[in-house]
Amino acid sequence: MIPRYSRPDMVAIWEPESKFQIWFEIEAHATDALAELGVVPKDAAKAIWAKGKFDVARIDEIEREVKHDVIAFLTNVAENVGEEARFMHQGMTSSDVLDTCVAVQLTRATDILLDDIDKLLAAIKTRAYEHKLTPTIGRSHGIHGEPVTFGMKLAQAYAEFERNRERLVLARKEIATCAISGAVGTFANIDPKVEAHVAEKMGLEIEPVSTQVIPRDRHAQYFATLAVIASSVERLAVEIRHLQRTEVLEAEEYFSPGQKGSSAMPHKRNPILTENLTGLARMVRSYALPAMENVALWHERDISHSSVERMIGPDATITLDFALARLTGVVEKLLIYPERMQKNLDRMGGLVHSQRVLLALTQAGISREDSYRIVQRNAMKVWESDGEIALLDLLKADSDVTAKLSHEELEESFNLDYHFKHIDTIFERVFGE
Repeated sequence: MIPRYSRPDMVAIWEPESKFQIWFEIEAHATDALAELGVVPKDAAKAIWAKGKFDVARIDEIEREVKHDVIAFLTNVAENVGEEARFMHQGMTSSDVLDTCVAVQLTRATDILLDDIDKLLAAIKTRAYEHKLTPTIGRSHGIHGEPVTFGMKLAQAYAEFERNRERLVLARKEIATCAISGAVGTFANIDPKVEAHVAEKMGLEIEPVSTQVIPRDRHAQYFATLAVIASSVERLAVEIRHLQRTEVLEAEEYFSPGQKGSSAMPHKRNPILTENLTGLARMVRSYALPAMENVALWHERDISHSSVERMIGPDATITLDFALARLTGVVEKLLIYPERMQKNLDRMGGLVHSQRVLLALTQAGISREDSYRIVQRNAMKVWESDGEIALLDLLKADSDVTAKLSHEELEESFNLDYHFKHIDTIFERVFGE
């Protein structure tokens, strides 16, 4: 992953030093279990822990000759451990190390992502309560619909990311499995107790049937979950981008002193962070498809999945980590303009209250079809005037309307607070408070 979209803690999980350290721990714990079973000398197991070390450059050098990364690693460790190293990797196969290591890496990466989501949820909640009753226009098809509050918009995002957190917890459970079952997964040359010991030490569960590799449906679900979370990141980012458009300008990204928006136009304040989030979300989603294509391996195993996972494992987790942190910063610093929201609410001459008038007429005894026709003919005049004519004034002058509704009743239909009477209920459902 390129440094521009990377954060150190997540990157560290995928560094060669971290990977080889996990490999070493898997091998050493397995040797401990073999020693307890009497398969290898206990002194040898102790010696591996005491003298076992590796050098990344030396491993790479050996691999250039042997063309096998696990053999290169074992050879380098043996150079440091000495005679006792012959007891390493007893009855094991490369996938036991590789797949268990990937499980550890993805589990650790998930813990960072869960912390990212927790920080994002906290930021969204703070801003949601801040604007719980800030009126703004709700839009469908990009067109003014009816009033909502900006806090309600954010409450929706909170609920969505809370669901994403639950999905990620399940994905973590799904991916956190250990396989130490030997060639083709039969345990012919290694006792299942070794697998159980390694799993416990590495914080994993036992893979019931590994067939030499951990089944890739687990990985497919994991990367699909990351893709869903990325889509939620984009959903909120796109909302902010739309709200920052000049014609709307109800909210915008924080624009720091000295920041420049355009190399050509000095006046520009562009939504570059949320546009960047849209791009990053596309990348995370793109990793889900190859993960699904990895499910169908030949027979007990092949390595068509290997090159894929060497790329998508680091890239997907590093990118999503960066995106979640960036979105949190956007939300925390988001500039929100209630006055502009109110101005946009009022822009179309009260059209946003048309449904209330429609319902009031049906309650007064006019059929729904006729009520719709009466309100629409007045609403279209307002629409065509670009809001210069007020809907309320037209309705007060319409004899079909005033025959059933008084001016006071009509005015009540234009009461903005009416739309917010259940905001507390929505917040209680979302935040449980």
